[in-house]
Amino acid sequence: MSMRVRALSILPLLPPLWILCNLLSNDFGRWNNDNDNNGVVSAKAAKTTKYYDADATDATAATKSSVGAQLLVFLMLGLLGYVGTDRLIPTIKYYMLKRRICGKDLGKKGTQSENVDVPESLGIVPGAIFLICLTFCLVGFATNHPSKLLDLNSALLSICFMLFLGFTDDVLEWPWRYKLFLPSVASLPLLCSYEGSTSVVVPIPLRSYLMNGGELTALARFLGLFVVVDDNTDGAIVNLGLFYLVYMGLLAVFCTNAINIYAGINGLEVGQSYVIGCAVLFHNLVEIQAGSLSRENHVFSAMIMLSFLGVSLALLRHNWHPASVFVGDTYCYFAGMTFAVVGISGHFSKTLLLFFIPQIINFLWSSPQLFKLVPCPKHRLPKFDARTGRMEPSTVRRGEREMANMTLINLFLQIMGPMSEERLCVVLLVFQGLCCTLGLYFRYNLAQLIFD
Repeated sequence: MSMRVRALSILPLLPPLWILCNLLSNDFGRWNNDNDNNGVVSAKAAKTTKYYDADATDATAATKSSVGAQLLVFLMLGLLGYVGTDRLIPTIKYYMLKRRICGKDLGKKGTQSENVDVPESLGIVPGAIFLICLTFCLVGFATNHPSKLLDLNSALLSICFMLFLGFTDDVLEWPWRYKLFLPSVASLPLLCSYEGSTSVVVPIPLRSYLMNGGELTALARFLGLFVVVDDNTDGAIVNLGLFYLVYMGLLAVFCTNAINIYAGINGLEVGQSYVIGCAVLFHNLVEIQAGSLSRENHVFSAMIMLSFLGVSLALLRHNWHPASVFVGDTYCYFAGMTFAVVGISGHFSKTLLLFFIPQIINFLWSSPQLFKLVPCPKHRLPKFDARTGRMEPSTVRRGEREMANMTLINLFLQIMGPMSEERLCVVLLVFQGLCCTLGLYFRYNLAQLIFD
C-alpha cells in the first residue's frame, strides 16, 4: 500500500476522531476542575452533565463512568486489535498456503502473478482478534452498563456464529440457499434479547392514508388486522410487533450478503466495510456528544466499531492491490453481521441502511441475474486486459448478444471507461464515502421534513 493510499485510508476516520477528541477534552477538563475542588462534585452537576451516566448516584460514580474515559479504553483496544491483526496475518497466511486454502487472482490473468497462489479466508484473523477485543471490552462495559450485558453476549454469539459460517463456506462452498437461511439463525440471539420498541414513525405525507378527520381509514382498519395503528397519535405511530423482528432478521441477511456480492477486486470488501464503519462511528459519537436519550446504545455501538475498524484497517493493508491475501466470505459475513448487530442493538437500523446505498444499488441492479432472469455466471468480476493493464466490464451471452454483467463495479466501468484495478477500487470507495455523507445529511437535516 503506497503512502498516498495510506493517507486516503485515514480520511474517513478523521471526522469521528475529531468528535472523540472533543469528548475526551471535555471529560478531562471536568476531571481537572473536580481535582481543583478536592474531587467534590455537587449532585446538581452530576444530574446536568450530559456526558455522565444517568445511573450515577453520586459524583464519584459519575466521574468513573464518564463516556470519554470509556471510549479512550475502547480506542486503545482498537489500536491493539490493529497491531495484533497486522502481525498475525503473515503467520496465518503461511498455514493457509500449507493447507492449500488458496486461490488464483482472476484479475491478474496474462501477468506474471497469474499463477501465484494467494491465501484465502484471511478474514478469520481480524474476526478472531475482534472477538478477543470485544471480550475484554465486556469487562469494563458491563461494569458501567450492566443492563447491556445481555446485548453484548448476544452480539458476541451472533458474530461468532457468522464468522464460523463464513470460514466453512470458504472451505466447503455452501449453496446459496444456506447462505440466505443461516444469517437469520445467527441473528436469533439478538432478536431474543431485543428490548427496544417495535413501533415505527410514519412519514408525515403518508399519515393521511391512515387517519382522516380523526377516524381510521379503510387502509388503517385493514392493516389493523396485522399491526397496531395508534389512533391517539393521528396515525403517526404504527406498532409492527412480530413483523419488526422479522424485518431485523432480514436486515442481518441483507447486510451479510450485500457485502458479499459487492466484491471482486482487491480491497473492495474490506474498504467498503471500513468506510461504512467510520460512518456508523461518526453517527454514534454525534449522538453521544448531543446527549441523546439512547446514549447508552450508541456507546455500545461505538465500542464495537472501534475494535472493528482497527482489525479491518490492518486487513486492508494486506488486501489492497496487489493483494497478498484474500479475505473470503469469512470477512464478508463477519462484517455484515457486525453492522447488523450495532444496527439492531443500537436501535438505529433504519439509519444504518442509509450507509448501504451502494450495496442497495448493487443488489437492485444485480437482481435480474441473481434471480436467474438473466444468465448469471459464477464470477461476475471485471475482466483484466493484460495489454493495457486495465479492468474492463465482463460480459455474459444472452441469446444472440453479449451484455455486461449486472454489477455496480461493471456499471462504473461502462460509465467511466476502463481503468486500473487500484484506481477502480479508489473510485468505488470514494462513491461509498459520498453516499455515507449523503446518508448522514439526510439523517440530520432532511429527515426533519418527513418526520416530526
